[in-house]
Amino acid sequence: MSFRSLSLRSSNASSGMGVAEDSKSTFLELKRKKVHRYVIFMIDEKKKEVVVEKTGGPGESYDDFTAALPVNDCRYAVYDFDFVTEDNCQKSKIFFISWSPSVSRIRSKMLYATSKDRFRHELDGVHYEIQATDPSEMDLEVLRDRAN
Repeated sequence: MSFRSLSLRSSNASSGMGVAEDSKSTFLELKRKKVHRYVIFMIDEKKKEVVVEKTGGPGESYDDFTAALPVNDCRYAVYDFDFVTEDNCQKSKIFFISWSPSVSRIRSKMLYATSKDRFRHELDGVHYEIQATDPSEMDLEVLRDRAN
């Protein structure tokens, strides 16, 4: 075990939920290689870490992404938003979305809320963050407004 992995493990232990290596590497694939349009993460309570639940291919739409989120449970997600600026430049911004629907269990909301900062800190390269309790709070227009 390297010193880096040892230090990550000890800092994870002090903050509750750890972050699975696969979660970090999948995020880097989205960020650097554009292999994924989105990644949805969930907390695995047995492993006490944030793991990848689902990825969406580069051709998937924002509707595909929102349909993949559970309607009654919390999740973290990153979405690679491509857009064209007023100057006709192609741009891409990565959004971190903390999804906590109002109908989800209180325990789940608390678990995701207390683990969010630690997990978000591991995702270097996120441009914007959105906290949503209802689909309207993360509508595609919300992303467009934030990105421009």
